[in-house]
Amino acid sequence: MPELPEVETTRRGLHPYVDGVRVARLLVRERRLRYPIPAATEAAVAGQRIRQLRRRAKYLIFELEQGALLLHLGMSGSLRIVPAEAPPGPHDHLDLCLEGGLAVRLRDPRRFGALVWTAEAPEAHPLLRHLGPEPLDPGFDGAHLHRLARGRRLAVKPFIMDARQVVGVGNIYANESLHLAGIHPGRASGRIGLARYERLAEAIRAVLTDAIAQGGTSLRDFVQEDGRPGYFRVSLHVYGRGGEPCPGCGTQLREERIGQRTSVYCPRCQR
Repeated sequence: MPELPEVETTRRGLHPYVDGVRVARLLVRERRLRYPIPAATEAAVAGQRIRQLRRRAKYLIFELEQGALLLHLGMSGSLRIVPAEAPPGPHDHLDLCLEGGLAVRLRDPRRFGALVWTAEAPEAHPLLRHLGPEPLDPGFDGAHLHRLARGRRLAVKPFIMDARQVVGVGNIYANESLHLAGIHPGRASGRIGLARYERLAEAIRAVLTDAIAQGGTSLRDFVQEDGRPGYFRVSLHVYGRGGEPCPGCGTQLREERIGQRTSVYCPRCQR
């Protein structure tokens, strides 16, 4: 599924086309997404100017003059800028039509994506209010993780993948960050010291920053807003490389299930 780097890459690609532009209309072809789209949504957004497009976790937030649209790409969703009159494909479920003749088109074969209108402040919405800090914000650090992990037996990998602790650390990026920090993914989160959590926080920041710079990586059906694949698998050091040599020491990487997700780690470098 599109993760934080893919969503941020999409936001940066769409930003020049949507910020400050007025919505001509919202055209909904399929209302049965993750949450049914009420008919009143079209009237709520038509004619409003988009103040800015920003991201919170894996949600894109179209801030309008009144209220906001929260958009989640689900498992297989992608956004493109297209001419509003361009014929839709079978999985093109909605268009946010803009003044000037362009449209932001949502393609979502699995229909796990979501479009939610809210009149309140986006961060107060139930979908967002319980989320943890952004890993790329200055306020995120090892002390935050260390404090929340105190006394917990949960393995560190599912701990950092919990969006209530920190947002945007999906399975791929958790594997990469833990390897970079030298921490075994199965170690109890409450048995990791502050200094090691500081290294982990820096590793998470570095891995996500690199992923954003290279365009993101996820399922094979993820594409960027211009239709190009969003992979950067060539830069992954451990994920998907079980049985291969560790890039740090040459020891064979091991693969096992931790927290019901595939985990790849080096038994020598990570402890």
